[in-house]
Amino acid sequence: MIKSRQHAEVLPPQVSEASEAAEGLSSADLDRLWVDRVQHGDVAAFDHLTRKYRQRVYSVIYNLTSNREDAADLTQDTFIKAFTSISRFRGKSSFFTWLYRIAVNTTLSHLKKNRMRRFFSFENINEEASSSEILELLSTKTGAEKPALMNELQEKLNDALQTLSFKHRTVVILFEIEGLSHAEIAKIMNISEGTVRSRLHYAKQQLQSILQDYIR
Repeated sequence: MIKSRQHAEVLPPQVSEASEAAEGLSSADLDRLWVDRVQHGDVAAFDHLTRKYRQRVYSVIYNLTSNREDAADLTQDTFIKAFTSISRFRGKSSFFTWLYRIAVNTTLSHLKKNRMRRFFSFENINEEASSSEILELLSTKTGAEKPALMNELQEKLNDALQTLSFKHRTVVILFEIEGLSHAEIAKIMNISEGTVRSRLHYAKQQLQSILQDYIR
């Protein structure tokens, strides 16, 4: 399972000038400083937040739509919506969580409107870091066997995930591909951690049922 990696943070000017004060600041705290600048009229400061999170937002949307053009458009829509509504951001959650919620809701609206088929992608999975029970079988196969197995399993998973609702598919994508915690997913989807666990359990049962020939 891939874990999204954070790039080295570029500090806002007021933080860079006081390096001692900047020490120990979390990524969420730094995001809040950039958001504050945007809210006080520094439109260019939003570019930093866009650069920081564009690829992660694109990855989530692509895995929900399996369409690169749509993912690019929806990513752009997500940041436009975030910018136009950033004055209403009050820091009750992290900017990262707030932005992901916009991305998920934007994608859901798009899928409902267009009634698109939804697919799962292995494109960003790091096999060495995968902890999903569904994918454990890959670690037992030789290098020569893996490509064929991956392709066949890909097709089976695509079919299996089409039977899941968007809410179940979303928790699978955020947990298995994006590597988010139950707490982060709960905030993004505005549900309890118990509901996240329940949806993951249900989704795994459905997938295991369809993929039983591969995982037993």
